[in-house]
Amino acid sequence: MRILVSGGAGFVPSHLCDQLLGQGHEVVAVDNFITGHRRNLATLSPQPGFQLVEANVSLPLDLPGRFDRVYHMASPASPIDYVELPFDTLYAGSDGTRNLLERARNDGARFLLASTSEVYGDPAVHPQTEDYWGNVNPVGVRSVYDEAKRYAEALTMAYRRYHGVQTRIVRIFNTFGPRMRPNDGRVMPAFCSQALRGEALTVFGDGQQTRSLCYVTDLVAGIVGLMESDLGEPCNVGNPHEMTMLQLAQHINRFTGNTAGIVFRPLPQDDPTRRRPDISRARAAFGWEPKVGFEEGVAATVAHFRTLMERGEL
Repeated sequence: MRILVSGGAGFVPSHLCDQLLGQGHEVVAVDNFITGHRRNLATLSPQPGFQLVEANVSLPLDLPGRFDRVYHMASPASPIDYVELPFDTLYAGSDGTRNLLERARNDGARFLLASTSEVYGDPAVHPQTEDYWGNVNPVGVRSVYDEAKRYAEALTMAYRRYHGVQTRIVRIFNTFGPRMRPNDGRVMPAFCSQALRGEALTVFGDGQQTRSLCYVTDLVAGIVGLMESDLGEPCNVGNPHEMTMLQLAQHINRFTGNTAGIVFRPLPQDDPTRRRPDISRARAAFGWEPKVGFEEGVAATVAHFRTLMERGEL
């Protein structure tokens, strides 16, 4: 198939491009590089069947040919991004989603929206199931991301109901692995970077807030599985293994041999207290569940940040 991947130079989408090319598809990646990086696609660019186009999907796209699949992965996606790039975040979820839905409609392509567990906000239901409507602050500092994704889901479902577009919506939970940016404000890059520099790890609040971390190749397998399934409703993809941020910090310190310990800082506004996916729908619809163990994933992720340190980029 010929496949369009927006945000293709980002952390998760670059791994998605890897998998799609490995399956023999032709892939066109589009990115404006405000958060993505060309080095994430360095091994793909020389390959036949891969094309990288520098463009902003929030603006009209002029891409020749027809696509069979459209993966809309483009959006700033970290706490630092929400503060520094609020309008880019909002437009990727609104204008970007509309532009790519229109492209899928015109091409007769199947469309997948990369949504997020952030649509659940600070959840009052645990673990989170897809029929939970969420607890989101619509005017908080994180709202530019949360509400952009909630709007994008509504727009996607409208195209499905009224225009007959074959759509899929994946709600992505916390993901980690190689190619993460070192200073993007997410917990795994922050902990790995601090530990490798021999600094105390910064834990917000009392560290009892939880996350469920999924290794990136598992996530990508779930995204592709969803795209090729018959499931039109939103679907969680993430690892149900839940841990506190204090436990994670202690584990990273042990793994890296960092003896600087932990420091505590005030909890940021609207930071979710608990986060764990119910993946029953993914299991039932396309037989997906995570396979990469936490220890194995941490080893690969720390190795990535060690490489950045050796390059002087950490």
